[in-house]
Formats: sequence, C-alpha cells, structure tokens
Amino acid sequence: MSAVAPARPGTGARPRARDLTGYAAGSLGMGVWVTVPGLLLLYFMTHTLGVSPFLAGLTLLLPKIVDAVAHPLFGTLSDRQARRAGHRRGMLRWGLLLALAWIGLFSVPPGVSGWPAALWVGAFYIAGNVLYACFQVPYLTTPSDLRIGYHERTRVFMYRMLLLTVGLLGAGVAAPALVSSGERGAYARMAVLLAAVLVATGAAAVVFVRRLTDRCGFRVPDGRAHSVSADVRIAWRDRDFRTLVLSYLFTSVTTHLFLAAVPFYAEYGLDDEGLTAVLMGAFLVPAVVAGPVWKRVSRRTGKQRALLMCQGAFVVGPLALWPGDAMGLPATVAVIAVLGTAFAGLQLFAFSLVPDVVAAAESRGTARAGAYTGVWTATEATGTAIGPYVYSAALAIGGFVSTTDGRAVAQPDSALLALLIGVTVVPAALMAVAAGFQARFSLDRARSPAGPDAG
Repeated sequence: MSAVAPARPGTGARPRARDLTGYAAGSLGMGVWVTVPGLLLLYFMTHTLGVSPFLAGLTLLLPKIVDAVAHPLFGTLSDRQARRAGHRRGMLRWGLLLALAWIGLFSVPPGVSGWPAALWVGAFYIAGNVLYACFQVPYLTTPSDLRIGYHERTRVFMYRMLLLTVGLLGAGVAAPALVSSGERGAYARMAVLLAAVLVATGAAAVVFVRRLTDRCGFRVPDGRAHSVSADVRIAWRDRDFRTLVLSYLFTSVTTHLFLAAVPFYAEYGLDDEGLTAVLMGAFLVPAVVAGPVWKRVSRRTGKQRALLMCQGAFVVGPLALWPGDAMGLPATVAVIAVLGTAFAGLQLFAFSLVPDVVAAAESRGTARAGAYTGVWTATEATGTAIGPYVYSAALAIGGFVSTTDGRAVAQPDSALLALLIGVTVVPAALMAVAAGFQARFSLDRARSPAGPDAG
C-alpha cells in the first residue's frame, strides 16, 4: 500500500464560500435524481405505461436490494481509494455516467406497456442507482473528510442542502410541467433536458471537492484494510449512528412517500392534475430559504432538538391535508409550505449529524468515514424505495385502476379513500416512529451549541 502524502498547507482552514457553493452544485443534479423518480415514476407507470400499482411498487422497491449491497461496498472501496491516493475523486467521476441511465429510465419504447414496461424501467433504475451510489458515497463523505469543526460541518451541509433544495425545486416544478400531456414522448424529452443538469453539476462537484480538501485538509482513514462486512459491523455497533440511521430510515420513507403521493393528491384530492407543480413549488420554495434559518436555530438549540422540532411538524402537518379541496387551495398551500420548511431541517440536521458521529468515532480510533457514509446512503436509498412502495400498496389495496398515456379513468371510492389515507395518516405515523428513534440519540446532548468546536 502506497503512503499517502502529508496534508498540504492550509489544513484546518475555514472553507471559503465560493468553494462550498461549487461543492454544493453537485447537489443540484442529486436533487434531480432524488426528486423526479420519487415524484413521477409511480405515476408514470400507472398512468402512462399501464402498469398495475402493485407491480409498479415492486419495480421501485426491488432495485433497492442492489443498493443495500452497493452503497456499503462503495463506502469500503472509497475508503481504500482514500488510503491509497489521498482522495475519493475516482469514484466520483464514474458517477457522471448516471445521465445515460437517467435517459433510459424514461425512454420506454412505443408499444411497450404492462410488465415489459416495468421490466424496462426496473433495469434502468438498477443501473442508475448503482451509478448514483458511485457519486453519492464519496460526495457525502467529503464533510467527514475535511479537518473542520462541529458548526463548520453544519455550514458545509447548509450550502449543500440549499442547492439540493434548489435542485429539488427546479426538478419538482419543471418535470411535472414538461410531462403534463402524459405521453411517453414527453417523459423522454424531459429526461434528455435534465440529463444535461446531471452532467454539468456532477463535473463541478469533482472540481470543488478537490479545492475543499486542498484548503481544509483531508482526514485519511486508518491504514488497515477492511472487508465490507467488517465495516458495516463497526458502523452498526456505534449506538448513536445506529439510532440516527433508524430515525433517518423512517424519515426518508415518510418524505418519499409524500413526494410520490403529491400527483395523486393533486388529481384526486384537489381535482386538478395541474396543481402538482404548484404543490411542489409550495413544498420546496420555503425549503430553499429555510436552510440559513435552521442553521441559526441549531446554534441556539443544537442539531438534535432542531431535528426533533422538524419531525414533530411532519407528524402533524400531513393530517391537516385530510379535507382535500374542501379546505381551499390557499390553506392547502400553507400546510404544504410548513411541511417544506420542516423538510429542509430534516435533511440539514440529519446529514450534518453524520460527520459528527464519524468525528466521535475517530476520537475512539474506529473512524471509517466511507463505511459510515455507505451505510447511511444505503439507508437513504432504501427509504426512497419503501416510501413509494408503501403508497403503491395503499393504492393496490384500495383497488386503484391503472391506465395508459394519461387517459382519464373513474376510480372507485375505496381507491380515493386509500390514496387519501396514504398521504395523511400513513406519513404522520411513520414520522412519529422516526421521532421516537431520534429521541434516543445522545451524542449531541454533550455539545454546547456555541462551544469551542464552533468552527
């Protein structure tokens, strides 16, 4: 194993805003991949490709079995690369090929529908998830790699979450507008347009990850080689990390269930399919501006208390949507905006606690940042699949009727009730479980919000 060069001058320096902005640009493309499949794939399959809700849900869920293996594997491989080369950028570059799988995902050939269409989507979804993991694991390990303190790690994630939310907003509003006709050709054109965003923002991230590590220093993982299973066991034995992972699993399931439900709620709960883009805007515009506010809140309360506040808002908020169009559009938009504000905090605090856990593990001599991040991103990926699957299961139980090319079809009352329960009661219950796990997280209790590690 070759020796890693010592840290360059500038080790421990405060990250510059322009470097953080460039690094965070990678999250714009991540926002496209996270938002659009979660928002539109279930709807695409049930309304354009004629796939039944049950099969559509399986198509979204089963590829995540690959993720459960790929993310921890890439975490271990990323650590090995970091020990050998002093950086993780090689794997990042492979992730730029995600754009090809992205285009294939929504470019289902004419005449292909039902289970063959589900097979097509599932194959490209697996390829995309693997390439996304190539990018996501080393990208999200960067804050743990930098030689910076407690509040500086929150600052890094604030930039990242701000641009991630911009990506979520742009994709969440533009994609539904581009495919409003419901035709498969519209989905293919949308995919080609957004593929350019994936490539450009990913390339910017590769450049600025290097600039950040050059300035702030790079924490090289310990010099011993480890197996994937050993890395996963070490990460899972960390009580605080395990608690945080379980909390975020239910958080991710909840938020991605909610995203998958938005088009159905707009069409059947508010009687206007065109309101999907409006609701996504109401959800994500507040999230764009909430990041800096949540950062100031966390300096007063600590990340743990602030995260619990956001989870509490997501327990109550979905229940307020039960009346549907009877509550009026302004009130609905207001509730969605509150949920969007909470969503920004859920992402910011959960992700910024991960490098804190890694730093604590490092002080005990067990830090393996890539391994921790691999487990974390596998958890996130699992949540992105389970959420839409749970909602599709609710639709299937209610007897929801699928169609092709966006044609209107009458739904039975049982299906309308099921899709309403799925967007209100179910996410509220799931987030309550997430908050229960998060309440057991103890690492942040010892932190003074304005302590010496303020960064």
